[in-house]
Amino acid sequence: MAAHRKPRPRPAHGTRARTAATIALAGAATAAGLDGTGHAEPQLTPGQVRAKVDKLYQEAEVATEKYNGAKEEAQAAQKRLGTLQDEAARKEDRLNSARQALGSYAAAQYRDGGLDPALRLVLSDDPDRYLDGAAFAERAGDRQAAAVSRVRRQLREIEQLRGAARVELASLQSRQAELKRHKTTVTGKLDEARRLLSRLTAEERARLAQDDGTDRASRASTAGRDTLQAPGPATSTAPNSRAAAAVSYAYQKLGSPYVWGATGPNAFDCSGLIQAAYRSAGVSLPRTTYAQIDAGRRVARSELLPGDLVFFYSGISHVGLYVGNGQMIHAPNPSAPVRLAPIDEMPFAGATRVV
Repeated sequence: MAAHRKPRPRPAHGTRARTAATIALAGAATAAGLDGTGHAEPQLTPGQVRAKVDKLYQEAEVATEKYNGAKEEAQAAQKRLGTLQDEAARKEDRLNSARQALGSYAAAQYRDGGLDPALRLVLSDDPDRYLDGAAFAERAGDRQAAAVSRVRRQLREIEQLRGAARVELASLQSRQAELKRHKTTVTGKLDEARRLLSRLTAEERARLAQDDGTDRASRASTAGRDTLQAPGPATSTAPNSRAAAAVSYAYQKLGSPYVWGATGPNAFDCSGLIQAAYRSAGVSLPRTTYAQIDAGRRVARSELLPGDLVFFYSGISHVGLYVGNGQMIHAPNPSAPVRLAPIDEMPFAGATRVV
């Protein structure tokens, strides 16, 4: 019979070594994929960049309006807190005066020795005079009791004011934290939009600017500045002089840069432009789009007149000033200045006539 050899066992450490090497290579490949060095970021077309940037700008505008609202509430809380602190300080001054008066009265009583009234009558050389003095002291005691009551009341009022001040301080701190959150959101969205735009060539950016109407805005700005005194039928067909004045102001601001949170006179966000336009006409409007839409009488799109406020998107996050012929003046976003634009370029949400 042929001799059979037993297969020589392979060293276990060799298999383990190869397995370890395979795992290490796989791990390295995985790590390369995770840290971004294993593949390039997909190249977006100019159209895709524009769509992403437009979405970022809209999200930033939503956050901007929330920032504006929180800022307005913080300012109101700060004002209320200051009023409460001033009132508390005035009451504390009056309280200190009342305490001094009570202290003087208490010191006088101490000097008198606090003798029993019956004993004082017995020891008095002039009982009639003493009785007259006792009657006066009784009346003084009544005044003292009233003074003590006033001091107690003032203490309660001051404590109530301090409690209200603590509430306002907490509200202010909450609004300030909210401001910080919204600011972080806005700046993050705008930074991301700038990063996307920076990936385009200068030619692609120029073409996008032309497509989104920035060049038209520039031309409208020049035309508008040539007709500052008479922006045409927009003012003549406005429902009243204040609406006409607001429209005239908006024409004067064509070409001004968009800056989030700005209310003029040289830069604006969307609701800031509207607020400034009507402020120039002597009309006070709220700061945010959410409040501005409720600042007047709602009007149908078919009834629009120059000076009406036109709002866009389901969240009422953008506003423009209607100037007639289907056109508005608005502050679009950081990539475009204040400009003339058709109201059809965004989803229409409603309109308000404020005067």
